[in-house]
Amino acid sequence: MKAFMGNAAMAMATASTIVAVAACGTGAGNTSGGGNAPKIGLLLPDATTARWETQDRPLLEKRIKELCHDCSVEHANAKNDVAIQQEQMDSLITEGVDAIVLVAVDARALGPTVRKAHEADIPVIAYDRLAEGPISGYVSFDGEEVGRLQGRALLKAMGDKVKSGQIVMMNGDLSDPNAVSFKKGALSVLSGKVKIAKSYDTLQWRPEAANMNMSGAISALGADNIQGVYAANDGLAGGSISALKANKVHPLPPVTGQDAELAAVRRIVAGDQYMTVYKPFGPEASAAGAMAVAAARGESLDRVATGKVRPRGGTRVPAVLLTPVSVTVADIKRTLVKDGVYTVRRICTPGLEAACEKAGLT
Repeated sequence: MKAFMGNAAMAMATASTIVAVAACGTGAGNTSGGGNAPKIGLLLPDATTARWETQDRPLLEKRIKELCHDCSVEHANAKNDVAIQQEQMDSLITEGVDAIVLVAVDARALGPTVRKAHEADIPVIAYDRLAEGPISGYVSFDGEEVGRLQGRALLKAMGDKVKSGQIVMMNGDLSDPNAVSFKKGALSVLSGKVKIAKSYDTLQWRPEAANMNMSGAISALGADNIQGVYAANDGLAGGSISALKANKVHPLPPVTGQDAELAAVRRIVAGDQYMTVYKPFGPEASAAGAMAVAAARGESLDRVATGKVRPRGGTRVPAVLLTPVSVTVADIKRTLVKDGVYTVRRICTPGLEAACEKAGLT
């Protein structure tokens, strides 16, 4: 775990450097020459995954304001609807905003709209998910490493059952490039080590779809024949665990997750979920906010970036890829609590007191 904490510290240091660089930018407005305050669009994909509205949005808005006090941020949520997000993009393009931070509902479907923004000289910063088309920058975490962390944790939790047992894979929506990376990383660890009895790609990352698919897997395999569950994020983990409980599977097999959602952290304390992947949203938002402000001012994003990526249908662009952190019950206090993501009081609701004490969350 010390290595992981070193990575988290490195991410924070990188973010601090990014903020310092952006704050030193010479531009004070957009590049239109009209002297108007820069406008930055922020388009989020859904309200199903808690992080977008509760973590990413406030952190991004705060960082943008810190780096550019006269910048305005126009936010919209597509509610998992591609057509709505396309309309939101078109609206921002028509309005003539200076930059757009985009978390694409469907990377491929949004490609033409990204191109339209590019043709209107509006830079698009892909946030967390690598959008297709001519984006100007990208900020996220190493998706394949997320999958590898999940896969390694699952094998460790299964212990001696790895050789004779079998697992169910509950992957994300493969229209999201991140889901493809998570699955690739997980399979690089799991393939050849454990039998993958069932594998599902979950439309729109919906927990209810994961619940239905897990119920189907239990019917096909038998309640006693699932020794582990790879769930690509905490929402899918929650849906899977609900199905396991409804079908009286006991004890629950180890279940992975991602995003360190509060509900998932409580499940980990209770023993229902084995692990999650913590992606420190502060450093991610810091980098994206810095990129957005630089882009809106017409400044080079290379001063912010730590690397390059090539989106499908585009050329290599400046990127910041941060390091994710694996979190089991033993790690909660020295990661999520230490970083101020949650307090012990928020995690330890009535009914979890004994489990919290056992986990050292006092």
